[in-house]
Amino acid sequence: MRTVQVALAERSYRILVAGGLLARLGQECARLKLGRRCAVITDARVGPLHAAAAMESLKEAGFEPLLVTVPAGETAKSLKVVASCYDAFAKARLERKSFVVALGGGVVGDLAGFVAATYLRGIPFVQVPTTLLAQVDSSVGGKVGVNLPAGKNLIGAFHQPRLVLCDLDVLGTLPEREYRSGFGEIIKYGIIYDAALFRRLERSMDRLLARDPAELAAVVARCCAIKADVVGQDETESGLRAILNYGHTIGHGLEAISAYGKYLHGEAISIGQVAASHLSARRLGMPEADVQRVRTLFERAGLPVTVKLGTAQRKALFAAMRLDKKVSGGEIKFVLARAVGKVEFGCAVPDEDVNWALDAVGA
Repeated sequence: MRTVQVALAERSYRILVAGGLLARLGQECARLKLGRRCAVITDARVGPLHAAAAMESLKEAGFEPLLVTVPAGETAKSLKVVASCYDAFAKARLERKSFVVALGGGVVGDLAGFVAATYLRGIPFVQVPTTLLAQVDSSVGGKVGVNLPAGKNLIGAFHQPRLVLCDLDVLGTLPEREYRSGFGEIIKYGIIYDAALFRRLERSMDRLLARDPAELAAVVARCCAIKADVVGQDETESGLRAILNYGHTIGHGLEAISAYGKYLHGEAISIGQVAASHLSARRLGMPEADVQRVRTLFERAGLPVTVKLGTAQRKALFAAMRLDKKVSGGEIKFVLARAVGKVEFGCAVPDEDVNWALDAVGA
């Protein structure tokens, strides 16, 4: 088992990466000395696959778990679903010492974390991510929230989990498209922080797509370590943590204008990162060879690298980007790369350059 420590003083926690961890959920929660009552929030897709094992493990460890199942998909990240969770918690009499287990992908983790952050002014929660994308990214770092029709994650909080369990075995039930979506975040870590990881992905992509256990464990743990390092330096995104948003400004905009239905998150940010790489070449001199390496690696992962937007769609995209949390003084800020492994944040980019980058990824 690989263990990654997120160093945040009294809010520090462990990320465990291995197969078979779901069966140890109750045992690991017992080590945290949490209250006996808890809630497992999952969705209609993950629940039938893994909820029984989670509930059994918690019960065997002496906990009294309540199962709360929400709809599957990004639309579950709404205030209406949040309210339904509050009602279920109140009916079950969850208390300040009670805790929440987020069992699912990034949507469930964001939703359950937000519910935990706000119920009774905050109760503990544990992340059990069941998608590759959630294991390497959204389950770590404490950013939780829900969407508004106007944009993604516009309502949220920072609420660190007490523990993250990355059970690699549960990835075996992940559909191929969902699995490949995880590489949208994995490749990002190489671009923003670790050129050696990027080279490793270029060498081992075929093994990773075949779900090779040893290679997968190493890469998941490395991505978690990178995010832990960044979050440990900048928990509330006042500086360095912004680099984690590489490709997300355009990516989140694409998700918003397609009503969170056309693209999986990893697919949207794949397009966003290719566009950001073109912008990086134009604004910071990123070598054209690196731009092509980025595009090729996303293509090898089976992720989209082009998008066709009409005039009205471009207008909607810019409107969505201006609602993004990273906008300052009405100006859209981008994370851009000087080279693979080296990025800068807070870069102001004129609209004409953004349009030029969208032309570069035009279908």
